[in-house]
Amino acid sequence: MAAKSVWTHELSADAKRKLRSVSTATLTSQLQNHGFRNTFLAGLYPLRPDLRMVGYAFTLRYIPAREDLADERYDNTRNVQRLAVEAVGAEDVLIVDARGDISAASLGHILGTRITQRGAAGFVTDGALRDTPGFRELELPTYIRAPHATTSFVAHHPVEMQVPIGCAGVAVTPGDVVVGDAEGVVIIPAHLAEEVAHGGYEQEIREEFFQEKVADGASIVGVYPPNDETLAEFERWRQEKGV
Repeated sequence: MAAKSVWTHELSADAKRKLRSVSTATLTSQLQNHGFRNTFLAGLYPLRPDLRMVGYAFTLRYIPAREDLADERYDNTRNVQRLAVEAVGAEDVLIVDARGDISAASLGHILGTRITQRGAAGFVTDGALRDTPGFRELELPTYIRAPHATTSFVAHHPVEMQVPIGCAGVAVTPGDVVVGDAEGVVIIPAHLAEEVAHGGYEQEIREEFFQEKVADGASIVGVYPPNDETLAEFERWRQEKGV
């Protein structure tokens, strides 16, 4: 069981900057161009839609709770949830496989505060979360399926961290790049993240131009997708804008 961050491909500062501005919608399009079709965590919503999230996946897996396993729930030397909270580092996104079970929380405010203090870049679960008013006060991008006031051990038992998991139907491996915006969360395989960041940034520059033309009354025919005339016009527009 690993107890530290696993970054196989650290992002450049330029790629991080671009990922903080590019939408998850654009990133899914870029990933489709690379053959990856199942990368968006459907059904989750942000508690802080005003915050962007860019970081590296630090995974935590839960199984269903069982009464004879509950004795260690508050043992910080054995409980894998507690161990994960103390192992998460700067730029990590703690991402929980809760099996889509929203009958109890995946985490609470005190542990959320702790990972914030450790520099975590975000928290994601395909389950529920308790203390959501408190989480909304944290500078921690947080994505959940639902709120639930009941503590985690009623429904969940943490068993592993830093292993491949499934979250909201998407495969996540430790060190994957995790990006979140007001729409949701996308998982980018680490070895593709740099290329996807730059490709997404370029795509959004083009689409800003297309959006302007359509908003001014242009037909989508010849604009989206663009013909040669539109592409030439785009290059002139880009030079004028300096982007």
